[in-house]
Amino acid sequence: MAMALAFDRHRRLRGNKGLRAMVRETRLSVLQLMYPVFVTHEPGRHPVGAMPGVDHLGLEAWRREVHDLAELGVPGVILFGLPAVKDDVSSEAYAENGIVQQAIRIARQENPDLVIATDVCLCQYNPAGHCGIVHGDEIVNDESLSLIARTALSHAQAGADMVAPSDMMDGRIAAIRAMLDSHGLVQTPILSYAVKYASAFYGPFREAANSAPAFGDRRTYQMDPANVREAILEAQSDLDEGADMLMVKPALAYQDVLRALRDRFEVPLATYNVSGEYAMVKAAAMQGWIDERRIVMEMMTGFRRAGADVIITYFAKDVARYLREQEGGLV
Repeated sequence: MAMALAFDRHRRLRGNKGLRAMVRETRLSVLQLMYPVFVTHEPGRHPVGAMPGVDHLGLEAWRREVHDLAELGVPGVILFGLPAVKDDVSSEAYAENGIVQQAIRIARQENPDLVIATDVCLCQYNPAGHCGIVHGDEIVNDESLSLIARTALSHAQAGADMVAPSDMMDGRIAAIRAMLDSHGLVQTPILSYAVKYASAFYGPFREAANSAPAFGDRRTYQMDPANVREAILEAQSDLDEGADMLMVKPALAYQDVLRALRDRFEVPLATYNVSGEYAMVKAAAMQGWIDERRIVMEMMTGFRRAGADVIITYFAKDVARYLREQEGGLV
């Protein structure tokens, strides 16, 4: 008779699909997804070369996209605009009939239930490609705040559900909150890009948003990738100034930062699965080196496990389709 050994049998609850699903600790739902969209004055759909499957959308193409997203059950978007003209004060960022403002109104007409967040920044709208006003070779902080706040106001007045400042200027949340409140928009929430690192993972986005800096880089205002304690300070400052949600960007290499915020703060957290992360998966999948679906769903589960309540991802439509194939829309 074989001697009985004393050890734990953890595999007992992994024996079949049903058991694994029953005891799964982290669940992903389509309701946790936001889809980034690039809108342009140019009609039609125009592929972004560095991001297979992502397009620049003219306004009528965007109108159709709103219905496609509704059909898939994707509940929210974050809008980025490509202006017709750029100038030193980023005029179209806050123009009443700017590209984002028009896109908001179209989405509101076509699907009143779509959650519309807007990226609030100046970089796409000025020739320097920087997120604030430029004097010489300096990106000035305090002068930029009024234009950033005006941009957020114009988005909210056009019908955005939420504004999401990504510029990383100090004091921008306080400036936006004061601007919104003074115009009676006290119920408009702010999703702050509170923890936004100066990352190489943004590379393909420069093409998608036509926003590469004309000189230098963004390291004087975006965060050093080596810092975590600074992330806590940034997050706390934004909450003190009136932010309602916080974001960590990028997502994949910064899950430890997301977890640090989750352990510290009770507010909802978002993470942005950025362009470089998307492009790497797409490129490897196109070569047949990885199983795209499994990789994507593993990444999404990792973001949720690290503490994300909302995942902003270019894979949102794909994930919605994957989830639809799972019973109850959960995996």
